[in-house]
Amino acid sequence: MKRGSGLSLHVTVVIAAIAFIYLSTVFVFIDQWFGLWSSPGMLNAVFFTVVAIMCISNYALAIYTDPGRVPSSFVPDVEDPDNIVHEIKRKGGDLRYCQKCSLHKPPRAHHCRICNRCVLRMDHHCVWMNNCVGHANYKIFFIFIMYAVVACIYSLVLLAGSITIDSPKDDQQSEGSYRVVYIISGLILVPLSLALGFFLGWHFYLIFQNKTTIEYQEGVRAMCVTEKGGYVYSHPYDLGAYENLISVLGPNVLCWPFPSIRHIDSGLRFRTALDNVPVTEPSK
Repeated sequence: MKRGSGLSLHVTVVIAAIAFIYLSTVFVFIDQWFGLWSSPGMLNAVFFTVVAIMCISNYALAIYTDPGRVPSSFVPDVEDPDNIVHEIKRKGGDLRYCQKCSLHKPPRAHHCRICNRCVLRMDHHCVWMNNCVGHANYKIFFIFIMYAVVACIYSLVLLAGSITIDSPKDDQQSEGSYRVVYIISGLILVPLSLALGFFLGWHFYLIFQNKTTIEYQEGVRAMCVTEKGGYVYSHPYDLGAYENLISVLGPNVLCWPFPSIRHIDSGLRFRTALDNVPVTEPSK
């Protein structure tokens, strides 16, 4: 897998926010509540450090993992009996072809105007990663959001606890020196927890439906068209909740919290609901 786009202003802001939240949580909230070198203080510090390491490592992997490139040799095989679903253009009905990349588009691939290339199973372009979220880094991105939510909520609990619990370290000097840290942390953590929590829930919904953000938007339009024609729209890649889940996170439950992507394939073809439908021969 190739390197992603790397550092940008948005990425620098995220790194700075993670560093500030970690330092304030460990050296202010935990220290004020428990005492950093006490047994509960060290236990909380170690646990929060592990969560922070998982968060920043997954963030770095999501940035530097290529989301998936369309091979220059790719040509859709319309005569393949095992691949009965082919995506076509909304206008004209031709097989999807990218004029900018001069390449055929595999199923679920889309052109990113920011990266200026087609991305396999593209979900969206994330400015906070300066990279696309696609086939090869979607799970890593999802795991990063999950650890970020855990870290934010955990830090908020420690912040609240360190304020409400009387600490033997409380005095006017320490209260004044930490007041700014508490205010800034609250202004960061509260909206961040709400936004990331909603974002995590949204991607849980997409995973259980086996949809990308782009496919959800296209599906809304397709649903309106099919309902006008008296039909019911069905997402072709929806295999059922459990199959959808393991297609993203992998078949081994023990590997779900980690950024392992050995279970993904080339991203040029995906199972559809029609793959499981038996072909019935016409009656004679």
